[in-house]
Amino acid sequence: MAVSKFRFPARLLAWALALASLMTPVAVRAADVLVFAASSLKTALDEVAADWRDQTGKTVTISYAGSSSLARQIGQGAPADIFISASADWMDYLEAEGLIRDGTRTDLLGNRLVLIAHGAWVARIELDRDTDLGGMLGDERLAMALVDSVPAGVYGKEALMSLGHWEAVSSKVAQTDNVRAALALVSTGEAPFGIVYASDAVADDSVSVVAEFSKDTHAPIVYPAALTAQSKSMEAADFLEALNGPKAAEIFRAQGFEPLSGQGDG
Repeated sequence: MAVSKFRFPARLLAWALALASLMTPVAVRAADVLVFAASSLKTALDEVAADWRDQTGKTVTISYAGSSSLARQIGQGAPADIFISASADWMDYLEAEGLIRDGTRTDLLGNRLVLIAHGAWVARIELDRDTDLGGMLGDERLAMALVDSVPAGVYGKEALMSLGHWEAVSSKVAQTDNVRAALALVSTGEAPFGIVYASDAVADDSVSVVAEFSKDTHAPIVYPAALTAQSKSMEAADFLEALNGPKAAEIFRAQGFEPLSGQGDG
């Protein structure tokens, strides 16, 4: 069934465009290391970068957007030193093009997919095949990242299809360029429900997790990280090592991520 995109009201469209302009990656080197990272990493990765700066005196510029957009920009020559994707597929794409430095790729983090609602104290529900998700939405919208390209949206669509809900809700999906924009729609009350990562929900006190999707409803959520083949930064390898270290693991865990192998116990 074809995806029916929600037509935003004029005021919401203006707001969304303004947000998108803030999230658009910049290709200007203003620091020792330039990182292109999935937007869901923002809260945690900003903290990791600040800690690394305090420890080393080196600075990191981080451009956040959907993994698909970032991968395409790197493919077109954007000067990133490190790429952190929310999906193995987009890292595979760059690796197949010879744009990832051999031997530097690592599975950095895992995450969980959740259904969120607007408001800080919303009761949890059971999310299974019997849940009337379409009825819960009524005439309202379900905020999701782009369901055919942005990892959070791809995982979300896969989970909804697995549970038999996609046909009922596909025409009610408000698609956004990245998962943090979907989070913002729910946070501001423009959409009553959304599908984001557990880490996104941790980052926003204006939303509640009402259900968690079972891991068997979608492909594993893994964030690979790697140096780009074109990187000339002497510090990029050091920052990538720090991302895999125990201090970063502690920060990531506190923000709802699951640190993977090589990061220690914090």
